[in-house]
Amino acid sequence: MSTNTFSVGKVASRCGVKVSTLHFYEQKGLIHSWRNKGNQRRYHKDVIRRVSVIKAAQKVGISLESIKEAFSTLPKSRTPNKQDWEKLSAMWQKDLDNRIDYLQKLRDSLTGCIGCGCLSLKTCPLYNPDDELSVQGPGPVILDRKELD
Repeated sequence: MSTNTFSVGKVASRCGVKVSTLHFYEQKGLIHSWRNKGNQRRYHKDVIRRVSVIKAAQKVGISLESIKEAFSTLPKSRTPNKQDWEKLSAMWQKDLDNRIDYLQKLRDSLTGCIGCGCLSLKTCPLYNPDDELSVQGPGPVILDRKELD
């Protein structure tokens, strides 16, 4: 095996992910491999950086679809370098700021509720008797309202 190529097991070990995760990333078009003469997957060494970028982006809540979209802006789908990472992270900045704002509002609005065992259902922002809120849309409509401001 060339020192510039790695088996799927070696990449998984170096990146701290399962082999199935690499297969999943490959199915999603985030990383690429090829088959050697023995029909075994092989990866260029730069896939390690690409997987690291994927993991870092996922840790802060960036979707795989957004990661794939961002990777598609790179020349020849190459692995991001420092300058690329700055551009990619700038692309995600607004989304991350919105997520942070939402989570802070959620935290602040649920301070009296978390851990209470919902003994105060009349004032609980999550209480939805008889699914009355379904006409307003799916999900946690009360929490998604601008009223959390």
